[in-house]
Amino acid sequence: MPSISPSTLLALLLPLSQTVMARFTPRDLLSAPRRGEAVPNKAGTLAIFHSSTYSFDSHSKTSTWSLLNLDTGATSVLFDDSAVQEVVWLNDDSILYINETNPDVKGGSQLWLSNCHNTDTRKLFASLNAPVSNLKPVVRGEHLNFVVSALSTPSTGEAYNEKTAPKKYTSGLSYESLFVRHWDSYVKPERSSIFTGPESHGDAVNKQLMSLLGSGTKLETPVAPFGGAEDFTISPDGDTVAFLSKSPDLNPANNTQTLVYTVPFSGGSKPCPINPPEKKDTDGNLIAQGASSSPVYSPDGKYIAYLQMYQNGYESDQNKIFLHEISSSKTTLLLKDWDNSPSKLVWAPDSAALYMVAENNGRGKLFKTGIVGATSGDVEELISENSVNGVHILPTGKLLISKNSLTSSTGYFTLDPSSKTVTSLLSPVKVDKELSSLEKVVVEDFSFKGAEDVEVHGLVTKPSNFDAKKKWKMAFFIHGGPQGAWTDSWSTRWNPAVFAEHGYVVVAVNPTGSTGYGQKFVDGIQGQWGGRPYIDLEKAFEYLEKSEKYNYIDFDNSVALGASYGGYMINYIQGKPLGRKFKALVCHDGVFSTLNQYSSEELYFPQHDFEGKIWENRAGYTKWDPAVLVKNWATPQLVIHNELDYRLPVSEGLAVFNILQELGVPSKFLTFPDENHWVLKPENSLFWHETVLEWIDRWTEGKKEEVLRVQGEL
Repeated sequence: MPSISPSTLLALLLPLSQTVMARFTPRDLLSAPRRGEAVPNKAGTLAIFHSSTYSFDSHSKTSTWSLLNLDTGATSVLFDDSAVQEVVWLNDDSILYINETNPDVKGGSQLWLSNCHNTDTRKLFASLNAPVSNLKPVVRGEHLNFVVSALSTPSTGEAYNEKTAPKKYTSGLSYESLFVRHWDSYVKPERSSIFTGPESHGDAVNKQLMSLLGSGTKLETPVAPFGGAEDFTISPDGDTVAFLSKSPDLNPANNTQTLVYTVPFSGGSKPCPINPPEKKDTDGNLIAQGASSSPVYSPDGKYIAYLQMYQNGYESDQNKIFLHEISSSKTTLLLKDWDNSPSKLVWAPDSAALYMVAENNGRGKLFKTGIVGATSGDVEELISENSVNGVHILPTGKLLISKNSLTSSTGYFTLDPSSKTVTSLLSPVKVDKELSSLEKVVVEDFSFKGAEDVEVHGLVTKPSNFDAKKKWKMAFFIHGGPQGAWTDSWSTRWNPAVFAEHGYVVVAVNPTGSTGYGQKFVDGIQGQWGGRPYIDLEKAFEYLEKSEKYNYIDFDNSVALGASYGGYMINYIQGKPLGRKFKALVCHDGVFSTLNQYSSEELYFPQHDFEGKIWENRAGYTKWDPAVLVKNWATPQLVIHNELDYRLPVSEGLAVFNILQELGVPSKFLTFPDENHWVLKPENSLFWHETVLEWIDRWTEGKKEEVLRVQGEL
């Protein structure tokens, strides 16, 4: 048998390294630690953060709360008990936490006090008769109290405990108004509410939860389905709670209007909005027609800052920053001409400035502004790379930052705002073995002229073993929303690095409708679902093909993948010329027909994007309907659609698959009966990734001739 030289052996193995021997695999993605925001104590010496991991060997999840030393970056485990749900600081060393079990009340929960350096000293603070979340401590004088959220029974306002509630002998649910179902569940009478307990006296630990919203109310906070602790805030003196709620007199299926209410911490008073619908700003504009978010009290207790959209019925309108002066009830619009849409507000300790997190040009950047006389030109950009998801100001004046990127899950850093120097405390790619190869994965920006000659931006992710002299398959990502964007941020669902390390160059374009490029660009998709965005995607492909910079891309071996609106676009391009440029398509929870949008739940969404109600503007729904183009469908397609997706019912995916099968187009259908619009369970997510990667590999490696035959090119 002839010998093979090392160089020859390497040449034979190298192609396999690009396509089979993945460096960062779906299993790595899903089993690597998932860390939350790091929250410091008052002294700025320690921070608490939560992390979870999943083992595919034991098929189990672990949950850990840890301490981060802000001087050294060293970490130590605080709790590794999955029953510990939330931990919050009381002072430099003391913590308060939720234990989700209660031996005295089935389905109840407990609050415990402890020293962070020795949890054996813990002491039971409260025994609660219901499950709670979103814990916030309240110190009023010498007394410790708290605010939590829980489901409530509308008629009584009491905290709801499914385990102790009267048994129901029927599963029937009847409705006479919308919603019937929302996101992934049928709407039931119980509403989300915020509660407090009585002031602590002595060793009494059995605390009856008291609703701050009262009984018989239509108010609901946190706002379903994604609201959390950011939906309510407590005044520095502990006397008042401000919270968000959808307007109780408007149908939630047709309206986005959300107001900021205040209520005394002691309860007993009806909550009142600080931004009622009739309120106007200094220019005479009605300021509270759309959704509010991120209410935060200033440290001196004089103001509530919050975000507000002007338009009702438009979930992607621009967030404007408003300042409510408590003593006078005067409301001021800050940064009137700033063309960004912040998602998070944090006060400076002196109450003279605000920090804002906002998408901008594919990043989740951190900005700062003063609150008096500031204009858009005065806004300071502090962090311009990656995506910030947590900001806390330390006593030293530095900031504790939690941020992530396309090549790293959430890590922790300090920022010196004067020099803008960022110092790493915990870098996941250096401490998590699953992410080690991502240090060599490269992310690059590109831009081109799209529809109507408007500049469009995108991101290219290259594998860690990238060689520009070789040809690489392309995975063309189309994002959902549609008012969303691909940003330099981490995801465990659509992670470009997984596809890159599997042997693809990943191209993620942000076409018309994408966020982070000014509100005009966002608004440009209204009435244009298959118009400007399709042209942008088409021009993106053309730009890459013609540019010598991307000669390393094998354009004859490309695939396109999209979810939600991206899934709509996959079905749309399947019937258009662009669909013939790809060897395979992947559609996750996409739209089959725009005429079916009334089977969704948040009806304001199609009514805005298709410019009216279907009986008023049927042509607007028909104009960009993928179903009209089915006779042109020819590219092999994987269809994924989940049973609990009530935003886009599973019948949309079944219709696509049924037609592909009837047309004789190679196709595959994958569904998860226990998943919603997303695939969240680790084992399901692993199967999702394996199925998607196998499908795109199949058509880019093994069946090129069959693809050409199906597309009529052979």
